[in-house]
Amino acid sequence: MVPTELKVLALGAVLLLVHIFAAGHFKTKQYGLEWNMGPRDGAPPPLNAVAGRMVRAQANFLETLPIAIIALLGVVVAGRTNSTSAIGAWVWLAARVVYLPLYGYGVPKIRTVVYLLSLIGLGMVIWPLLIG
Repeated sequence: MVPTELKVLALGAVLLLVHIFAAGHFKTKQYGLEWNMGPRDGAPPPLNAVAGRMVRAQANFLETLPIAIIALLGVVVAGRTNSTSAIGAWVWLAARVVYLPLYGYGVPKIRTVVYLLSLIGLGMVIWPLLIG
């Protein structure tokens, strides 16, 4: 049986692909298919608002994904998984799934609250490693 934390980590990898494809879609929509399939030499013009937000959302996810990887793998390797780490893993993933469209649509404040909720989820995963 695969621990919940590893399932969530695998789903986090899928979410990374969603981020990559979402940002790529909006950049291609702005710059065109030739740009996407070309060498991308030279600096393109600035991204429009939505494409820029999607690229920033992807960067934000990439900033916190290593923390999630360390936490989720850490509790499994250390044999410290429990209901708190499992719930925290799901909280992290759910918050990160919700975060992407909030950022894409430019929703202020709620997006920040959802981000903080994802960090609380990570804290719940890390906690069993710290109290041992």
